Amino acid sequence: MLRTALAGLRAHRLRLLLTSVAIVLGVGFIAGTFVLNDTIEAGFAQRVTADAGKVDVAVLPEDRGGGVLPEEVLARVRAVPGVTDAQGLVRGPAPLLGKDGKAVGGTPTTAVSVVRGPLDRTAIVAGTGPGTDDRAAVLDESTARVNGFALGDEITVLDARQARHTFKLVGLLDPGVDQELAYTGAVGLTTAAALRMTGAKGYHEIDVAGAAPGLERAVAAAAGAGAVVRSGEELAGDLAREAGLELRTLTVGLLLFGIVAMMVAALVIYNTFGILVAQRTREMALLRCIGATRGQVFGSILLESAAVGLVASVLGLAIGYGLAVLALAVLAAFDAPLPTDAAVTLTPVTVAAGLAVGVVVTVAAALLPARSATRVPPVAALRAQAEEQAFRTGAARWAIAAVFLLAGTGATAFGVWGMPAGQPATLLVVMAGGALTFLVVLILGPVLVRPLSAVVGWLPGRLAGVPGRLALDNAARNPGRAATTTVALTIGVTLMTLISVLSASTRVTVWAKLDQQFPVDYLLSAQGGEAGVPRSVAEELRRAPELASVLQIRETPAKVTGRAGGTRSYDLGTYRGPVTPGVVSGSMAGLSASGRVALLDYVATELGVKVGDTVRARIGRDGSAVPLRVAAVLDGANSALPALTVAEGAFDAWAPRLPDSRVMINIRDGVSADRARAVVRAAVAAYPTVQFASATEVRAEFTETLDMLLMIVTGLLGLAILISLLGIANTLSLSVHERTRESALLRALGLTRPQLRRMLSVEALVLGLIGALVGVVLGGVFGWAAVMAMLDGAVLSVPVGQIGLFVVLSGVAGVVAAIVPARRAARASIAGALAAG
Repeated sequence: MLRTALAGLRAHRLRLLLTSVAIVLGVGFIAGTFVLNDTIEAGFAQRVTADAGKVDVAVLPEDRGGGVLPEEVLARVRAVPGVTDAQGLVRGPAPLLGKDGKAVGGTPTTAVSVVRGPLDRTAIVAGTGPGTDDRAAVLDESTARVNGFALGDEITVLDARQARHTFKLVGLLDPGVDQELAYTGAVGLTTAAALRMTGAKGYHEIDVAGAAPGLERAVAAAAGAGAVVRSGEELAGDLAREAGLELRTLTVGLLLFGIVAMMVAALVIYNTFGILVAQRTREMALLRCIGATRGQVFGSILLESAAVGLVASVLGLAIGYGLAVLALAVLAAFDAPLPTDAAVTLTPVTVAAGLAVGVVVTVAAALLPARSATRVPPVAALRAQAEEQAFRTGAARWAIAAVFLLAGTGATAFGVWGMPAGQPATLLVVMAGGALTFLVVLILGPVLVRPLSAVVGWLPGRLAGVPGRLALDNAARNPGRAATTTVALTIGVTLMTLISVLSASTRVTVWAKLDQQFPVDYLLSAQGGEAGVPRSVAEELRRAPELASVLQIRETPAKVTGRAGGTRSYDLGTYRGPVTPGVVSGSMAGLSASGRVALLDYVATELGVKVGDTVRARIGRDGSAVPLRVAAVLDGANSALPALTVAEGAFDAWAPRLPDSRVMINIRDGVSADRARAVVRAAVAAYPTVQFASATEVRAEFTETLDMLLMIVTGLLGLAILISLLGIANTLSLSVHERTRESALLRALGLTRPQLRRMLSVEALVLGLIGALVGVVLGGVFGWAAVMAMLDGAVLSVPVGQIGLFVVLSGVAGVVAAIVPARRAARASIAGALAAG
């Protein structure tokens, strides 16, 4: 039987080629993800080890969120016997000004100290470090390039008091695995200059070099309470974990797309082996006649699938390696903050995982066809031609489908209407409902093929004439096989439609919320929220005749206690200017009285209070708790006000010198946007950290980000579409081979070669349209459900043109997939085909 199975493989090489391609693509994607992950992790490990390997002991503040180590701790550590060097590291915000005089980026640039000697962990990639020159600086490569700075330029940096300081750019640094520096940008200075610019009262880390026995314990004793001591190895481990966190998220996301690709490949494999078994009925029967047992026949099919899976998986590993190399090249071209220079290798784990996935999926997909092969009776060898299995719809199929349908719709309905939107659990419930409903499509697919083929094939059948009518009969003749073929495409179109509906609805919903929460023409805010907008800016703008209204918002963090006794953190603030918040209960008129507060509705719910109740708010660490009586509850979805709003006089008494957090501006009717923009920009010209934004710009930034994500997701899902099209081509190719005698009879009865090609093309078109239409319905329904689960107050938007394009492309792709099988069928000799039959 082993020799028979191997001979069968050699005899059906072309039949198994497209199946192998499906496995190759699926395994290649998964293997490429593993290779990419391994390579970047190796790069992280190399850099982290190289950096932390210079440090024997590291001293860190106990409060990692904002604590510092004072100068006296550094002095005590330096005095420890056996310490050869100890350096304090400084890190803090220090905004860099661009050539236009405004602070660059949405968050302040991070100033870091660049030390000299063996503890220098800064990677200077061009020029030199600042050395001992307090007027010299280095920038990270990305910040320098984006803002047009070159070596030798003068750069301006703001200190903690917003005073300007000029430095000479002497070098460029690589932030390496430090994700914070890659995000904010880095300005490297001497330790003294970094302390002066950031206003830090100490160091965020002290690195120690030394080789004395018990050095770690001695340094810990010298550092005293409030400090945490780590060895160099422990420091490297901490840095590696922090650096690899985003990488693991990326890996999981990519593997999800790989799993989808393998699911589609499994359907293609199942369909292929099912057709092969059906075509080899006489062969199986002859084997049974000459003594082969059911188990041997079963084993031979599984052996074929294992061999195909193994060979295709090996090729998939090679493809995955190439995909990883390509991905690393793309990441390097876009300056992604990831180490892409490590050696690309196939680790044993990746090889084992790729081979296991490919072989297991292939063998599992072949189990049912192999089981069908054992049911072939020996008497089938006497038949002139294999009989086509008739599909029967049993009561059990309907009962199982009804159970899954009820469970799927119930879970989806509960997630949409019975659970709060925006919670991860809600989306998981909706996804579970979608998976259960998709099982219904798998179960009832053969039942749906016949009516759907009649609907979608009506126009092509009429236009194509007799070949079109024959194609419709062929598409519905074996509904089981046709359903399995279209399901592969259905998965891809479902996901594409779901993403399109989700993207369009998210865009429209966020735009609507922006119109509600950003009902202004311009917004002023401080860079990164670190400081604020000076109050004089709003006063100047209020006097400008070009502007209709100016609304100032001031707020500060507060600890608030409600009736239940639990304390929560909220922003407490006030406002000056015209605003009309949506009032749920109470009245804003009572806010002017002393000791009154207006709460957003979600705050009132979390604190368990209503109008007339009292909450206690504490501002700052040393402030006393102030009782505030609830005067109004506001609609949180449509309010620009802080979570807790008090009268301006009361707020200024608690925080008298606080600047505005936000300033919202509306243009007077009849004034051009360019003129109003110039007025606003002139008012903030002297304040480089004040950020200027318009509703149009905010919407454009969001749309650009969403479109980029959609493009990436669409490209990744394109792999599933490609595999599903291979499945259609495979099915048609095998079907053409199976119907060799039938095609020859049609030719003998007068069907021309172009008509035969047209018949097969229409059949492929119908199969593609069936898969696309089912996918569009499923994707649209569960796209809506996902939007409702993810976004509170979601607005449904269906991109009809985009979805219509999916349907058209699916039909066209099906026709393209039929080109080679149709040409092969048309070129076949009539006499030879009849004789072969």
